[in-house]
Amino acid sequence: MAQTPAKRHHYVPQFYLRGFADGEQIATVRLPGDVRYTTSIRKTGAENGFHSVPGHPDGDDAFEKVLSPIEGEASQIFGRIESGEWPLPPNDRATLAYFIALQATRGPEQRRNMDQLAASMTRLEIGYGGKANVKAWAKQERGIDLTDDEAELMWEQATQPGGPPIRHTALAHIEQMMEMVDTIQPSLSFRPWTLIRFDDESLITSDTPVTMTARPDDGPWMGVGFMTAQLVLYPLTRKLGLMMNDPEAMIDLGVPVERVRNSEFDLTQAGFLDIANALNWNTARRASLSIFHHPEDARFVPDTLPQPRPVTMSMSGGDFEFTGEPLFDVPGSPDGQVRG
Repeated sequence: MAQTPAKRHHYVPQFYLRGFADGEQIATVRLPGDVRYTTSIRKTGAENGFHSVPGHPDGDDAFEKVLSPIEGEASQIFGRIESGEWPLPPNDRATLAYFIALQATRGPEQRRNMDQLAASMTRLEIGYGGKANVKAWAKQERGIDLTDDEAELMWEQATQPGGPPIRHTALAHIEQMMEMVDTIQPSLSFRPWTLIRFDDESLITSDTPVTMTARPDDGPWMGVGFMTAQLVLYPLTRKLGLMMNDPEAMIDLGVPVERVRNSEFDLTQAGFLDIANALNWNTARRASLSIFHHPEDARFVPDTLPQPRPVTMSMSGGDFEFTGEPLFDVPGSPDGQVRG
């Protein structure tokens, strides 16, 4: 008998959430903190059909089937760390780095980022090209011929605040996810890792649990990425935090990358209140919509929480108001002129 496809798809794995739960119950804080409730992990960090790929030969839930063994292997590694194993053997360390990179790219905020960036880019392309060049843009970029009414509608939708309504499919997100994981995983592996164990204090997590800190001398306009971050932080469980440290010291000392990847510089550190507060503050400020924690750990949630961030990346220039006049040439446009 064929197995019924899974409908509820977790973007934060259930095994991971259990590390912050009381049995199968976990507390949720919806940013900015006014709504708080406890529910089952089955209903937490999930959306119906989030990874569905309709018509896939292996079933609509084909990607869920891909994730299952990855999460199963990661779950075993988490269990051994909880039991006291550290540092990890190199192969397990690489597996954990892959899992963390996957977690950093699989959430709904990443799909919303894709939608927002595509909408912003389309808005700028059409807006800068001018109203008279919409048909030429559509033919050049989309291969479609628009009527006058369709061109008018495209102009109105494209130049509205936020740009046109663009929604990427699960398949497009999955394809981008796999590309990003292959880039992020090595940038995590070449960092020395520190495992922080807490006894009295506890950690919280969120819908975007992999966070980064910028270098002290980086300006706020520079942004922070996995290659440039000073630290990459990940709460493994409510009692275990993983700090992926700055690789610059290793680079300055000329330490071969393979020695770092082989766990030679991975350490264990005892946690205390100041460290827990710092990690929890970073988790909270980097969350997208929700924070998750053990029902008994509400006191470790920072008092001041940020506003929700449905989109965690943005593109400059999106608020520019267009007059309808072209600012650059569009191939095949009526006048063929470039404005500067």
